[in-house]
Amino acid sequence: MARVLTTTGAESSSETIISATAVDRTSPLLPDLDRISRWGLWALVVWTVFLFLGTISHQPDPRTDFAGFAGYVTTTEFLISHLVTSIVGAAFGVLALLALFTFLALRVPSRLAALGLCMAVIGNVMVTAIFGMAAFAQPAVGRLYLAGHTEDAIATYNDMYGTPLSITAAIGLPLLVIGVICIGVAVARSRVLPRWAGIGMAVGIVVFGLVGVILADFVQSIGAVVLIASTLWIAVSARRMSSA
Repeated sequence: MARVLTTTGAESSSETIISATAVDRTSPLLPDLDRISRWGLWALVVWTVFLFLGTISHQPDPRTDFAGFAGYVTTTEFLISHLVTSIVGAAFGVLALLALFTFLALRVPSRLAALGLCMAVIGNVMVTAIFGMAAFAQPAVGRLYLAGHTEDAIATYNDMYGTPLSITAAIGLPLLVIGVICIGVAVARSRVLPRWAGIGMAVGIVVFGLVGVILADFVQSIGAVVLIASTLWIAVSARRMSSA
């Protein structure tokens, strides 16, 4: 019996030493991780500003004005806008959401934030696939139409935006919206960052990503402005806080 007790004590002592060593090795990294996450929160502002810039102009509806659509999507401004505000902007969005999750995880446990991060990142990547096709395929269709191959251009456009892409959009966009809502709610519940900033994120993404997409008008810009204000509030508040 004494032998068992001795062995158990040795194992316990060994586990304590291993645990202490792990903490000693890891803890110096936490301030650096916290500092990086704070700077990363400014990517939230960059992302939402790009979202707003992408709503300034809208392409003509190809269902009613294909000629106007073809002229619009073949401009250099259209290509640059999609490359910068949509594709590069989406990359900033992923980095920003990861930074926000890390900032929260260093302070409060939140399964909701983890779930929101996973959904938002997956949704954002899926939506980026749509942006990529718009940036590169739509100009090609537009040039085909302007070259006089109108029927081929319209048929190609309809094939591009068929069932596979519709399913991608129908899954990706709601995942992004719901994911950001979850993260916004996590921010509001955290008692670490401003409550109304988290609520603003949740409301802003709904107005931008659902209502605005359905209406395809200035409402999307309003949602983007709400997101800019909310994320700026978060970044400034986090910058003013003491390190974790």
